[in-house]
Amino acid sequence: MRKPAGAERHHCRTHPEGKGIMNEIEDQNQAAADLLAKRLRLLLDVKTAENGAEPSYSEIAAFLKERGTNLSRSRWTYMVNGHRKVDDPQVSEGLAEFFDVDVEFLTGSTDVSAPEKVNAQLDLIRSMRAARVKSYATRTLGDLSPKTLEAITRFLDEEMTE
Repeated sequence: MRKPAGAERHHCRTHPEGKGIMNEIEDQNQAAADLLAKRLRLLLDVKTAENGAEPSYSEIAAFLKERGTNLSRSRWTYMVNGHRKVDDPQVSEGLAEFFDVDVEFLTGSTDVSAPEKVNAQLDLIRSMRAARVKSYATRTLGDLSPKTLEAITRFLDEEMTE
């Protein structure tokens, strides 16, 4: 039986490496989801450092709801864990406002750098964590010589700058 005109069979074009276009799109979507998750976790760390507690889903959802945007718990989970790409300009704009960053930082490509405020807070977080490690080492290992403490400090400082 002949096919009617215009009913050609569509073949999935393949990428030069043999990967189908659909797989390539899925990979791009997963990379975008992973990048968003990384940036959201970063911003959650910054908020935690500023306020002493990590913002809850309920707090974030209430903030967005006040601005006319709904954020379901499952969507938030997808976003913060990188399970799937979420393209919702209203949610992105609301989250950018909540975290006090430019929306481009959340939705932008990998070459969008973190805002200066975020970098400053991250430096503080790293310093606080290093101080906790030093304190823990001192308590756990007992009396340490000044030379040993200096070595621990140098090691932690080197780790923080990498």
